[in-house]
Amino acid sequence: MQEFFSNFDWMQLLYCFITGGIICLIGQILIDKTKLTPARILVIYVTTGAVLGGLGIYQYLVDFAGAGATVPLTGFGYNLAKGAIEAVKEYGFIGAFIGGTKAAAGGISAAIFFGYIASLISKPKMKKQ
Repeated sequence: MQEFFSNFDWMQLLYCFITGGIICLIGQILIDKTKLTPARILVIYVTTGAVLGGLGIYQYLVDFAGAGATVPLTGFGYNLAKGAIEAVKEYGFIGAFIGGTKAAAGGISAAIFFGYIASLISKPKMKKQ
């Protein structure tokens, strides 16, 4: 066990934690200080990740922060864009439609599965306006 911790890259863990935290902090500020609904913020995050991924900018953040950049919603958008770009290179125009879904299938499946489990064990409440 000690060998695991001695070979562990603690700085990478710190970068991951700070980057993911900043992404979540921005989302929380948007929820608290604007009239944007969580659904609109979700769309903004996924779209931002897809655009930055398509432009090749998000890859720098992934290289820097690892899972701190790929786990949040912006990382999902990045994954969609990356999959679409790779599929276009392999399949041509039709790859733009199948690549993103193929690349993000695991995340989509997990979201559906865990969302269903959460719906079974929780009692939803409407947000007061």
